[in-house]
Amino acid sequence: MRRSAVLFALSLTLALIGSDSGPAAPLDALDIPMRSRPIVHFGADTSITRFGALEFVGGLEMSSSASLFGAWSSVRFLPDAANFIGVLDTGHWLTGTILRDADGKLSGLSDVSITGIADGSGRPRPGKSATDAESLALRGDKILVGFEQRHRVDVYPRANFKASPPVGTLPLPFPARQLRGNGGLETLVASPVTSTLGGGMVTIAEKSVDQDGHLYAGILDGPSKGDFRVVRHDDFDVTDGAFLPDGDLLILERRFAFSTGIAMRIRRINGGDIRPGALVDGEVLLTSQHGDQIDNMEGLDVVQAADGSTHVILVSDDNHSILQRNIMLEFKLLR
Repeated sequence: MRRSAVLFALSLTLALIGSDSGPAAPLDALDIPMRSRPIVHFGADTSITRFGALEFVGGLEMSSSASLFGAWSSVRFLPDAANFIGVLDTGHWLTGTILRDADGKLSGLSDVSITGIADGSGRPRPGKSATDAESLALRGDKILVGFEQRHRVDVYPRANFKASPPVGTLPLPFPARQLRGNGGLETLVASPVTSTLGGGMVTIAEKSVDQDGHLYAGILDGPSKGDFRVVRHDDFDVTDGAFLPDGDLLILERRFAFSTGIAMRIRRINGGDIRPGALVDGEVLLTSQHGDQIDNMEGLDVVQAADGSTHVILVSDDNHSILQRNIMLEFKLLR
């Protein structure tokens, strides 16, 4: 375990250092061949399927001969709960469809394509610092992407987004200089239009904290625009989030320590607590350690299953490292 943790640490540390070198992302969509291996059990005890407030449904370990595949930062599913849009922190769009077997478990991905995210002039963005896409939200006829290093939230038209430059940028309710270079806007999600936030865009920083150690967060637009804070616990970093049908917010968190390796946690924040000036905290629904089937978990979305139950789907960022994996995990929310 210790040797594995050290190798993982080296891989993650090198990735977090970042690089401004490498070719620009192509704007023409590239079809990506995929290989998938089912993840049948989540924990070491194969008889256990319930983990905290979640029940493990199934998962995938994904790979491709295409070198562009990897570094998956965020995922958003369309209303059919099958087709998805994602972003890679290398400055790419990732689109595709999840496949299921006869029992409804994840069995693979199809129609996967990768396209470079265009800059304001319609060209691929050069350099890692300008292309570090970490968060993603869908709202109406727009797609919004949160970038770190050059911290911003750019707005793209939903129609033909793969070929379109941004049509605007949402202002942040706190100074961008308060955000760490590799600890910026990792969560971006549209609030329910029926909530007091009125569909406003909510963002949470990964590890950028104020003088009291609380994470910077904000409501970027809508009737309740303003900044708030999220309590940070146990050195966990926030890597994504999604609203539940009842208006509560799930946040995905990751922690790394050399001694224990990687850990993952999911917290549930009361949606009614999110407002300008608030300090919000939440109930822990799930905590998993390196011995479980996790990796560098960075993306989370919520979908409705065919039976009406609420499911949570997670994806990992392999940092294009042979020491890490691209995985997708699916859980059923039990309460």
